[in-house]
Amino acid sequence: MEEQVYDYVIVGAGSAGCVLANRLTANGKHTVLLLEAGPADKNIWIHIPIGYGKTMFDKQVNWQFYTEPEPNLGNRKIYWPRGRTLGGSSSINGLVYVRGQAEDYDHWAALGNNGWSWKEVLPYFIKAECNNGVGGAYHGASGPLHVSPIREKHELVDAFIAGAGELGIPHNEDFNGRTQEGAGYYELTSRKGLRCSSAKGYLKPARLRPNLTIATEALASKILFNGTVATGVRYRQRGRERVVRARNEVLLCAGAIQSPQLLQLSGIGPAALLKRYGVPVVADLPGVGENLQDHLQVRLMYKCSKPITTNDDLMSLWRKAKIGMKWTFFRKGPLAIGIQLGGLFTRAMKDAATPDIQFHFGTISADMTAGKPHPFSGFTMSMCQLRPSSRGTIRIRSADASVPPEMKPNYLDTEHDRKVMIAGVRVARALAATRAMTPYILEEYRPGAAVESDEQILDFIRKYATTIFHPVGTCRMGSGSDAVVDERLKVRGVKGLRVVDASIMPTLISGNTNAPAIMIGEKASDMILADAAAGQHGAGLVGSRADELAAVPRQAEVITQGR
Repeated sequence: MEEQVYDYVIVGAGSAGCVLANRLTANGKHTVLLLEAGPADKNIWIHIPIGYGKTMFDKQVNWQFYTEPEPNLGNRKIYWPRGRTLGGSSSINGLVYVRGQAEDYDHWAALGNNGWSWKEVLPYFIKAECNNGVGGAYHGASGPLHVSPIREKHELVDAFIAGAGELGIPHNEDFNGRTQEGAGYYELTSRKGLRCSSAKGYLKPARLRPNLTIATEALASKILFNGTVATGVRYRQRGRERVVRARNEVLLCAGAIQSPQLLQLSGIGPAALLKRYGVPVVADLPGVGENLQDHLQVRLMYKCSKPITTNDDLMSLWRKAKIGMKWTFFRKGPLAIGIQLGGLFTRAMKDAATPDIQFHFGTISADMTAGKPHPFSGFTMSMCQLRPSSRGTIRIRSADASVPPEMKPNYLDTEHDRKVMIAGVRVARALAATRAMTPYILEEYRPGAAVESDEQILDFIRKYATTIFHPVGTCRMGSGSDAVVDERLKVRGVKGLRVVDASIMPTLISGNTNAPAIMIGEKASDMILADAAAGQHGAGLVGSRADELAAVPRQAEVITQGR
């Protein structure tokens, strides 16, 4: 095996991993190896915003996971796309930029996670952001992550916003400002009609730094330990087994599915589970892989009375050509903004203190997300519950890192979740019945007028609901016996190892999870650098740092971004 030495080894070049790679190498004092199991982000559809319809099912850049049969969803296996390329899921998502509610983070702090209140995380959202249209005290203007409001209006979205107003839901021009509640156009992680993934925003500016090495097609198979001190990572790259040593720390950024998987494969997790697969126990942490949460969505679809939808655009050769030319020459149009234009946050349950459901309004309809559009004018109101109380698990089913773990989200396991989802469908129907919306509706295509009672609505949800791609929580941050990391994201029971991604969220935030994952990377970077300056990293490797730095190899397979 080839062996290398770096100050930090980052496993996973996703939303948070790219942030760490940039921030930890910026001062020139630390060497960093960034491991990514997938290829470089050269696929053109990654960079065109509407291209996630292509990457959603592309095994080259997508893990294409499936859950176990879900007992509350008719025993259906739910498709879980996850990014497998530089940028991770930020390279294949729908680009929607949402931070969540202030109360989400204050709740984290109330659970005993000091430093994670809204007041304390907001500066990191601002630091990350370069907003190309929305200013003010809540937004940044010089960060690596470009965020753009949707400037091109669509009459269907305008009708959606006006209809919400009829229901008493206010117009909100900025879901990431003073308050989240309301209806409006989303902001997107894009710049001049191109996606701004974490790879584009953070990794591209850092790629030529001599102290950063980026290794793609490198699947981490095990975190290595000397006793309970993490000392490195074993990984497979293009058929070869390799070992890399970390002087300071190993930083696990593989996401809510693969971070707990790699911990379990490395001996950190429920002891009984590890022993079942012959994995020596390093630390018996029963919370690893527990606390899984995700946003469940159900999509109501309507036949539109006017030929103004994306369905119509894609059924016409001339209109498709016009869309292509508009993007090619002006970086505008559907190719530049995707299909999730309108958003809404409101309260489905009367006793909800803050919005408990979210809508994504799309000017397209299809039988599945990113599927083939229907052969009629159609649009979709996708509704999800923001803070589900159901909890699931991620558990290994093999000692081989290439075998996906068992994924059991356990959707709709609680009565509360079932009630919120039913109430959310009724909100969508009330919106469709407003004066602003009815002129655009020929009929409700799905679920259809025959579905009326709570029981019928719940049956519709069980048959058609699916993920909106926001799994979190499987390496929970906290102080209890089932917590996996502490408030500084250090894995409990060992040294020299942190988890930095959405898996550390104690509870799911109220909205899309990409922006919070990037915030976690920003905050973690400051904590890691502060601990390094204080000599508190504790990885346990010793020796002459100057000699080791001089000996760090530069590999031929280092990938640098050329875009």
